Amino acid sequence: MSASIQNLASKATGGAVGPTLPVRKLGKNGPTITALGYGTMGLSAFYGAPKPDAERFAVLDKAFDLGELFWDSADMYQDSEDLLGAWFKQNPGKREKIFLATKFANCSDAEGNRWVDSTPEYCRKACEKSLKRLGVESIDLYYAHRLDGKTPVELTVRELKKLKEEGKIKYIGLSECDSDSLRRACKVEHIDAVQIEYSPFSLDIESEQIGLLKTARELGVAIVAYSPIGRGMLGGQIRSPKDFEEGDFRTFAPRFSEENFPKNLELVDRITEIAKKKNCTASQLTLAWLMAQGDDIFPIPGTTNLSRLEENVNSLKVKLSKEEEQEIRKACENAVVSGARYPEAFAASCFASTPPLKERDAVAEGPPFLTSQAQQQSRVLSNSSSSHPSARPRTLPPPGIKQ
Repeated sequence: MSASIQNLASKATGGAVGPTLPVRKLGKNGPTITALGYGTMGLSAFYGAPKPDAERFAVLDKAFDLGELFWDSADMYQDSEDLLGAWFKQNPGKREKIFLATKFANCSDAEGNRWVDSTPEYCRKACEKSLKRLGVESIDLYYAHRLDGKTPVELTVRELKKLKEEGKIKYIGLSECDSDSLRRACKVEHIDAVQIEYSPFSLDIESEQIGLLKTARELGVAIVAYSPIGRGMLGGQIRSPKDFEEGDFRTFAPRFSEENFPKNLELVDRITEIAKKKNCTASQLTLAWLMAQGDDIFPIPGTTNLSRLEENVNSLKVKLSKEEEQEIRKACENAVVSGARYPEAFAASCFASTPPLKERDAVAEGPPFLTSQAQQQSRVLSNSSSSHPSARPRTLPPPGIKQ
C-alpha cells in the first residue's frame, strides 16, 4: 500500500485504529476513494416503507465505522438527502471524510407524474436545492441522473462545469447515458464517472453494440456500478416475487415477474455454488468479481441491514484467481437472463442519447412526460408511500436507479 493510500485510509477513519478499505482512483482526473461505495436509495425509497430514523442513522454509522466512505444519493430518493443532511449535522467533522455523490434530472409531482429534465436551468436549480437539503457547501460528485432526450448533453455539461468552477460541485458524472453522449460530454468538460447498472445480470455495457465500457476506458471515465447484486436477487436470499413487500418497485420489473423469476434463479444458484467453494457468500463473490473486472469499477450496493452491510464490505477480502474469475464469467455468459431491467415505459431513458447541439431549435421545448402507463405505475407506488413526515410521493423510479 502506497504512502498516499495509507494517508487516505487514516483520514477515512479519523486517524483512529479501525478498518481501512482498499481505494481506487475515480477516473483519470478524480480523487482516490474507497473501491466499494454505499448506495443510500433503499434507506428512503422504492423498496417498501422506510425504517425509523434511528435505524437508518445506525446503518450510516455502521458504514462510516467500517470505512465505507463513498456514499451515493439522489434528489429523487424521497428524503435521502434530508436524511444525510441530518446525519452530517449530528456528526460534525465527519462530512469531510465522506465522498458524497448525488444526482438531479428525475422530476415528479404530487399526482405521481414523473419526467426527466436535464436542462441547464433545472441543473442549477436542483443543485441549489440539494446543497440545502444536504447542508453542505459543495457536492463531491454530481451526476445528471438521466438525459431528457431533448437537451443536448453539451448544454447540460456546460452548466455542470459552471457549478464546478463556482465550487458548488467538485466532480461531474452522467448516469444511463449512451457512448456517444459520453464522448460529446467529455469534449465540454471531463466526465469523472458514469453510473450504470452492471452485474452478472446486466453486462450490456461490455457489448460492442452499447460500447459504453470501452468508451469510458478510452476517455478515462470511472464506472460506478449500481444494482451490482441485481437488486438483491444475486445474494440468493430472494426466491420469489412474493418475497417483496408492498410498495417495492421490483414488482413492476419484468426481470422479477412470476414467469421470469425461476429462470433467473438459475444464474443465482450457479453463483451460489461457486461462492460455497470459495467459502464466501454469493453477494461477496458477485461484488469481488465485479471489482476484478478493472480498477475503474466502483460497485455501490445498498442495504438497510447492518449484517448485510458488513457482509458486503467483507467482499473486499475475497480474492479471485484467474480461473475463478473465468468460471464466473462463463456462468454469466451461459445464463439466459430473462426480462428487462425496467418496464417498457421507462426503457427510453436507459443508455439515453441526446440531439446534436445544432439541432436544438428543431426540438420541442420542455422535458418529456412519461407515458400514461408509466404514470399509472408511479401512482400505484405513490399510494404505498411511507408515513415518514419528510418523505416525498413514493413513485416508481426511472430506468437505471441503483442498488
